Amino acid sequence: MKKNSGTVTPVAAEDMISRPDLRRIAELIEPGSRVLDLGCGNGDFLKYLKKRKDVRPLGVELDADMVAECVKQGIPVIHGDLNSNLNYLQDKSFDCVLLTRVLQELTNPEAVLREVVRIGRRGLVGFINFGHIRNRLQLAFAGRMPRNVALPHQWYNTPNIHLGTIQDFRELCERSNIEIIRSFPVGRDRSFLAAGLPNLFAYACIFEIRNKEE
Repeated sequence: MKKNSGTVTPVAAEDMISRPDLRRIAELIEPGSRVLDLGCGNGDFLKYLKKRKDVRPLGVELDADMVAECVKQGIPVIHGDLNSNLNYLQDKSFDCVLLTRVLQELTNPEAVLREVVRIGRRGLVGFINFGHIRNRLQLAFAGRMPRNVALPHQWYNTPNIHLGTIQDFRELCERSNIEIIRSFPVGRDRSFLAAGLPNLFAYACIFEIRNKEE
């Protein structure tokens, strides 16, 4: 599973696009664009984007084994920690910066979000919504930290150290001077509920963001 630096679970390339959040992100990527994936794991998603969208990819990953997998797949990658300074990446050097299901594992999510909009002309940030109704019901009736497909760990061994809701993310962007261009709630069976009441019915969400000062 992912580590606090942004390591992702290895997923076969042919299965990667079956994840609804990644499928939507792929739709939002412009062909031929320069794409940076922060916490790129084994590079499967960047490989997919390179094949389908002809992007110019670069990944950042802490796990040495995952870095080796990226190299094997021909994906350029930097062995680096997202919790450390990212000043080796220049301002607006990428058309799009990806941060998918990594935010909740970072030591300082606010600082990394600012780096996303500094480095990229826009960012696509996807994360797990802790405010989903199933999580609320588990807390209310079982009295325990939720466990499900999106949150499979026990409370004492989870890599998620900063769980939040969709509303929490919106407020964080506002205080960080980050503009939310669009949002894409990710629901399960009843997508109209996720679209209408995302903080309650979307188990995850994708936000397209940029610096407000631009």
